[in-house]
Amino acid sequence: MAPISVIPPPFSPGPSRGIGLCLCGGGITGAMYEVGCLAALEESLEGFRACDFDIFVGTSSGASVAAALAGGIDATRLYRALLDPADDFFTLQRHHLLRFDGAEWKRMWGSALGAARHLVSSATSRPLALDVWTELERFTDSLPAGIFTLDAYEEFYGNFMRRRGIPTSFSELPRTLRLVANDLDAGERAVFGEGELADVSVPRAIVASSAIPILFAPVRIADRDFVDGGLGEIAHVDLALDGGCDLVVVINPMVPITPDRKTRSVPTGHGRGQRIRDKGLLWVYNQSFRLRTEARFRKLLAEFREDHPEARVLLLEPDQDDATMFMYSPMNFAARRVILEDGYRSTVRLLKAPGSPLREAMVDKGLKLKDELA
Repeated sequence: MAPISVIPPPFSPGPSRGIGLCLCGGGITGAMYEVGCLAALEESLEGFRACDFDIFVGTSSGASVAAALAGGIDATRLYRALLDPADDFFTLQRHHLLRFDGAEWKRMWGSALGAARHLVSSATSRPLALDVWTELERFTDSLPAGIFTLDAYEEFYGNFMRRRGIPTSFSELPRTLRLVANDLDAGERAVFGEGELADVSVPRAIVASSAIPILFAPVRIADRDFVDGGLGEIAHVDLALDGGCDLVVVINPMVPITPDRKTRSVPTGHGRGQRIRDKGLLWVYNQSFRLRTEARFRKLLAEFREDHPEARVLLLEPDQDDATMFMYSPMNFAARRVILEDGYRSTVRLLKAPGSPLREAMVDKGLKLKDELA
């Protein structure tokens, strides 16, 4: 795990306020990393449960983890369930996420057929005046808004909440939960759990926050389309601060990946590769997105430090050298174990380290480390 970034100053004397938790995206593997980190906190702090945070903010895959915690589920229980493929506590399967969006593909074929007819008509009636680029644009505009749908995952997560006795209404949850998405047409952040979006069900809000562009079609709620919330303004920490927290823990698995060429650390379907490009187009795009996001995130973090000197933010991230584990398929249970255990061990190491910002912040909040870590 990379060194924790801390926004100063240290806690000043006075009444202690709440602790917020912001969980970012990173796909299924990112969610597993977050669960590993939080399970380590539960195992290391006396009497502490990850569902004891005062405010939970989740975006993308972090929304699923945040909702479970806000509903009273222990991170340790999620950790054990994800480690053991035979555990029926959270039985996520590939088909819950990778289901083709039939409506979008049907629309695509109908639109593409219309574009083809127009091309043939234009080519036969006015061949010399044919505008090739305009005709091609008709085909590109016929592409689906996303390859897969999250409808099956919404149903799966809703059933999970009902089986575990977790309310699907934001107002009925034991803890405050805010899930973040982006309004596609308005071009602005949308926060589920407050304001006009307070009455949207938690499972529906989760899929709206998790709809990664290209991969998943936007999620329609009323007359609005929503997509993945992204890191936003430094992981939407402002939502936790506005809720009265003076300490916010942010777990961000979305760091750029630095493969080791000597050890050929990039896993591909054709064997181990040396470079990210060996894993193909999707991972070239993924790495590019991580690079842009990280640069913007660091810039905003510095600005936030100046604008909010009273707040303290702890940022937990994996080492870029270790993040190649995120390139394994999350449906590979061996890979799940590696990611979960890495998040767990890294957090324990940080808590053990004398002078660790994470350790000091937890102690300052009245949380006691267990004897074997002290």
